[in-house]
Amino acid sequence: MEVVKSEGNNSVLQVRCDKLPPPVFPRTRLQVCFIWVCSSILVWTCLVQLMAIGDLWHPNFLNKIPNPAQYPFPVVIEDPVQSPLPLIPARNYSSSGFLKVSCNGGLNQMRAAICDMVTIARLMNLTLVVPELDKTSFWADPSNFEDIFNVKHFIDSLRDEIRIIRRLPKRFSRKYGYQLLEMSPISWSNEKYYLEQILPLFSKNKVLHFNKTDARLANNALPDELQKLRCRVNFQALKFTPEINNLGYKLVRMLQAKGHFVALHLRYEMDMLAFSGCTHGCSKEEAEELKHMRYAFPWWREKEIVSEGRRSQGLCPLTPEETALVLRALGFSKETPIYVASGEIYGGEQRLAALRAAFPQIVKKEMLLDPEELKQFHNHSSQMAALDFLVSVASNAFIPTYDGNMARLVEGHRRYLGFKKTILLDRKSLVGLLDLYQTGTIPWDKFESSVRRVHEKRIGQPIGRRVIPDKPKEEDYFYANPQECLCGAPDCNDLLGSGTTDSSIEV
Repeated sequence: MEVVKSEGNNSVLQVRCDKLPPPVFPRTRLQVCFIWVCSSILVWTCLVQLMAIGDLWHPNFLNKIPNPAQYPFPVVIEDPVQSPLPLIPARNYSSSGFLKVSCNGGLNQMRAAICDMVTIARLMNLTLVVPELDKTSFWADPSNFEDIFNVKHFIDSLRDEIRIIRRLPKRFSRKYGYQLLEMSPISWSNEKYYLEQILPLFSKNKVLHFNKTDARLANNALPDELQKLRCRVNFQALKFTPEINNLGYKLVRMLQAKGHFVALHLRYEMDMLAFSGCTHGCSKEEAEELKHMRYAFPWWREKEIVSEGRRSQGLCPLTPEETALVLRALGFSKETPIYVASGEIYGGEQRLAALRAAFPQIVKKEMLLDPEELKQFHNHSSQMAALDFLVSVASNAFIPTYDGNMARLVEGHRRYLGFKKTILLDRKSLVGLLDLYQTGTIPWDKFESSVRRVHEKRIGQPIGRRVIPDKPKEEDYFYANPQECLCGAPDCNDLLGSGTTDSSIEV
């Protein structure tokens, strides 16, 4: 501030204020609130934009964050709530014709067949019709493809490899007088067979119908790109429906809340015992009932079977009583939570008594879920099997008592997820040890140590697939050990031969 005296008679003091600091006025409460609201809106807007860019924003996002205290172990099955992925560019090719396929067998046999049929169609540059599922076998499941698998994802996720349509064009239907060429391709065939013997058939027939699809592609001696396509279909394109995924995801979370758990694929079901002829431990009446069932199905060629001879070769599933002894010998405690992945056990709860006495924490999906939740799956055995498949893949340890289709596909899936522990029971060795122990020939400690020693290298470690030329049925199944898909390095021999994973048996 500067004071200036003016000239003249009337002297007046003038004050120059150009150097005064600006006046300070106190902010009102309204102004403070306004600034706070604007800042909050700006911050939240930025946060939402960042989440949208990261493809994270959807209504159930916060529900997906696991509570470490409640679920200490990672869920390895796919999250049922997923944002749709952008469509990949479609492959542009001239189609050689249409391939229609009718799968046969249970869920996992059909799953492997679908993977093979996609690969075969890709090899021959065909257009694949969404596969038909088996409705006439023992299980008599009326489910269609879209009742079990996410058909839109199946079609969209493979569009860069193959064109897939939901149904044949009307001009190729019987209604319009078109006769499809039906056939069963030769089992365990390689790419040469399909290119030289099957592909030429499309020059006269625009549509070919494969009425059987199980094991129609070789396990080995195929180009790596075909093997990897089989894996891509199996591990990425074949996703279950949201309804199945939601319930499977719920089962896994409930089991993981109890701690580490075992999935036991107890294949002691009526169809297994009847068709294998395995009646060890059954009464005479039960053995006769199983034999009668085997004769009732004309497509099952083998009728007269010597049960004990088959059991001694390791070709029978373990009984629940035998399974209880083996689990104890492997070191599983009485408190171990065990999920029984199977259909109805032959003999019901009475047959499970010994196993439940040894392991009281045994549960099944019917015990964990509300009856209303399972109501939609009743009389749909393949959809029920899908729930067991999801739990088995996610378990801390998986133990099949028989190496059927489900056991082998779960084994391969667990290898793909990082060689998760899968205890592959050596039934031929176990039968001898069980008989020695149960007759009192060897004591418990000898039985226990022998069982553990037999299975030291049978827990799903990295290993090469066994190849037996001219005997494809006896060699290792591709889907149980898809070694071409388990390592990104050019040469996986070191990994497959190392067996570097933890060799302990316990969960």
